[in-house]
Amino acid sequence: MTKRTASGGGAGGGSAGASGGHGGAAGPPISRRPFIVAIDGPAGAGKSTAARRLAGRLGFAMVDTGAIYRAVALAATRAGVAFDDDARLGDLLPGLAIRFEPAPGGGQCVLLDGEDVSAEIRTAPISLGASAVSARPVVRAALLGLQQRLATAAGHRGAVLEGRDIGTVVFPDADVKFFLTATPEVRARRRHDELVAKGQPSTLAQVLADQQKRDRDDSERAVAPLRPADDALLVDTSGLPLDGVVEALADEVRARLAARAQPG
Repeated sequence: MTKRTASGGGAGGGSAGASGGHGGAAGPPISRRPFIVAIDGPAGAGKSTAARRLAGRLGFAMVDTGAIYRAVALAATRAGVAFDDDARLGDLLPGLAIRFEPAPGGGQCVLLDGEDVSAEIRTAPISLGASAVSARPVVRAALLGLQQRLATAAGHRGAVLEGRDIGTVVFPDADVKFFLTATPEVRARRRHDELVAKGQPSTLAQVLADQQKRDRDDSERAVAPLRPADDALLVDTSGLPLDGVVEALADEVRARLAARAQPG
């Protein structure tokens, strides 16, 4: 992997209403915080699965920021709040409690106000809703601090965060940044297979259309658009097995951990 050209070759929780400031704000001073791994990329690039496995391999905390936005979209849907209604979203957010807990069979579950919503937030409508609410400044401002606190909680040796603006906004000073991508066809096929496995009927054509809309929404939004950080390592996962992707990321993290441990 090389800067901007590389190719395929656990945590607690808190109130969503606690604002951590505006986009671009760094977390705690690097010398006193856990090692931060930022993984960004579009839907279907494999970043969620790779991030979970990387965190498990390294013994780091895992913060699925996409799940946080999905939980907000679900809460808005349940409350009858439009995804572009900033005033009502602003009223809704302070009362939401979003947190992660270990899942019985491994991985983690997402809790919204104490309810396990891990499956419900992975439906196609909520996926599009997550993209919509994530474009609202009121939502991003409210969730920024929550994401930073989850990653830097006491006891963490390191944390892996995956999303769309981790390396550019949430942790612009992350210790290492990756941007995972894949061809549109590969990404759509992965998502379609995932939906079929979950018993959610959908055609490949519909998945691809939804993906194209979400890509446009994420890349063209005015606030924190999807893009690689200038110092991110690009990884094309199209033709790579998952284990190969994870090992490549882990090797880079280990090298940087070793460098950070050097005196001076």
